[in-house]
Amino acid sequence: MTTPLAEADERLLIEAAQKDPRRFAELYEANFERVYAYVARRVRDRAAAEDVTADVFHRALANLARFEWRGVPFAAWLYRIAANAIADRGKRAARESSGPGPDLATDPPEPSIEESERRAALYRWVRELPEEQRRVLVRRFAEERSVREIAGELGRTEGAVKQLQFRALETLRARMSDYHG
Repeated sequence: MTTPLAEADERLLIEAAQKDPRRFAELYEANFERVYAYVARRVRDRAAAEDVTADVFHRALANLARFEWRGVPFAAWLYRIAANAIADRGKRAARESSGPGPDLATDPPEPSIEESERRAALYRWVRELPEEQRRVLVRRFAEERSVREIAGELGRTEGAVKQLQFRALETLRARMSDYHG
């Protein structure tokens, strides 16, 4: 599981990436989950959330030379870029139609940094599940498929799919309980 970088480590990574853009990959890896969680909270459509997240990191890389270290986590700068990217997408969608785009909430609540961090942790924990448990959870909750459909796709019985789902959810509950103290 990745953890937020220590302030000194983060500053060194930023300075290295400003000198050599190839080093930006380390900043990307350290911040992707929290930025995606922030964006996904405000954008309804998964593909749109992925597009906005990609745009955030593209903008960050393009403007990295102008970033000034002020002791604030790098993620805060990325969140501001994300908020602007989401607003830009909403304006573009509004111009293209008479209302908000189909993938944006009309008045999305402003997610807190803590909420974004919790979501990022959840995405990490799902990724760390055994392959079959992860597949079942993604199909069941992200793709909203029925147990019967998943069983057919995986060549398993419905009972086996339910058991995989149960084990995955129990693992996630335990990790969330540990996370919240």
